[in-house]
Amino acid sequence: MSVQERKQRERAERERLIVATARELAERQGWDAVTTRRLAERIEYSQPVLYSHFRGKREIIGAVAIEGATEMAVAVRAATAAADGPRARVYALARTYLDFAARNPAVYDALFQLDGGLAFADEDTPEPLKDAFAALLESLGEVAGDGVDPGLFTETFWAALHGLATLTRAGRLPPEHIEPRVELLVDRLAMA
Repeated sequence: MSVQERKQRERAERERLIVATARELAERQGWDAVTTRRLAERIEYSQPVLYSHFRGKREIIGAVAIEGATEMAVAVRAATAAADGPRARVYALARTYLDFAARNPAVYDALFQLDGGLAFADEDTPEPLKDAFAALLESLGEVAGDGVDPGLFTETFWAALHGLATLTRAGRLPPEHIEPRVELLVDRLAMA
């Protein structure tokens, strides 16, 4: 291995460490606890080293969002692949999405609530974000119904899931009723 290759590998490892540490800190204490000073202390590098990877917290949030989008896409695809039939796939998608949001609140916030400097729904959207949407579209497109644009249907179903995730987490919807809500959403919206 050349010196250049070793340096690139070490740089990539430091970047993964920064993202993992930011994510862990945000999941435990919230995004307000994630500062460049605290990250530098936790990863045992100076702040200038951290800034050589990311221009600031906004870019770190973006990196966590991209990592989270990749994980969500994998989880959704695994759940829907194991389901038998369109309704079962849509139900598995909905439960997996809501479970991901509940288990990873800081990642979910990085994806959908915080400014990570990422473009959504345009040509500059990073591939992992496009792929996360594609993972939803793969199952939802088959139940969109005749004459309904599958992309528009997926956006609408996703918006409903996001609303359930966000309102439940904020305490606006009682968590004990999540199953009936998912059943209602799947039966009424996705069974054209």
